Amino acid sequence: MDVVHLRLLKRQRKRLLHILRQLRPLRLIIPAIGVNASVEPVEILPNGNLGTPTHSPWENVGWYDLGTSPGERGSAVIDGHLDRPGGIPAVFWNLRSLYPGDDVLVLNAKGKTLDFRVIEVAFYTPEQAPVTDIFGEMGGSYLNLITCAGDWIPSEHQTALRLVVYTTLVS
Repeated sequence: MDVVHLRLLKRQRKRLLHILRQLRPLRLIIPAIGVNASVEPVEILPNGNLGTPTHSPWENVGWYDLGTSPGERGSAVIDGHLDRPGGIPAVFWNLRSLYPGDDVLVLNAKGKTLDFRVIEVAFYTPEQAPVTDIFGEMGGSYLNLITCAGDWIPSEHQTALRLVVYTTLVS
């Protein structure tokens, strides 16, 4: 490849990265349950679990940044802790109180507020969670919120259930 093509590719890459940075979610707001949280990027951990926020783990939420950005076609995924050690409520403590029709707002780095509407609230065992539906649905613009639910299983270092709130982009 010649120097001209390399320069062109470098410029295109910079432009794409700039666009992607503008789509990055900064805040998650859920009026019905009083959530107004900063968003941290998270990845899949070596054990296969989705990472959780590290800067302010109990107050912030984590966006799977290798997936879809909220508002883009596909399924964006944001997770957050249900509670802290000792059972003290964390950011998604009241997530189970959401109902179809409730609003979920995302403020992105471009300054745009995206309005999502809850369409379903579901509980799954970790083994039965429909990973493709949660992370890979491409038929629209979705935001799926995930947290733990059910009883703590000390021997497994996890809860018995996962709570998933499915939302779809309204505007």
